[in-house]
Amino acid sequence: MGLSIASQEGHQLWQLNAVTVPEGVDEAAVRKRLLTDFNMEVGAGLGPFKGKIWRIGLMGATSSKANVKAFLSALGQILNDSGRRTDTEVALAAAM
Repeated sequence: MGLSIASQEGHQLWQLNAVTVPEGVDEAAVRKRLLTDFNMEVGAGLGPFKGKIWRIGLMGATSSKANVKAFLSALGQILNDSGRRTDTEVALAAAM
């Protein structure tokens, strides 16, 4: 999907991924659409990271393969709809 992890090496949590928002993407609009269209909530960046990262949590029951696949599909669809070319199939294959 062309996304990168924002957190420093050695300071990453498996259950919470800080992902850098791609250049030119309206991060708040993506989060809003994830919530309204797919019932998926993603956290915004805080402090100096406001508008620059998404905080994506996959914990407990939500960390199932089905939920990871659903999230990647939804995010890919939204990014593609916003004009950013995203190969969701490659992301899904990598996640599985």
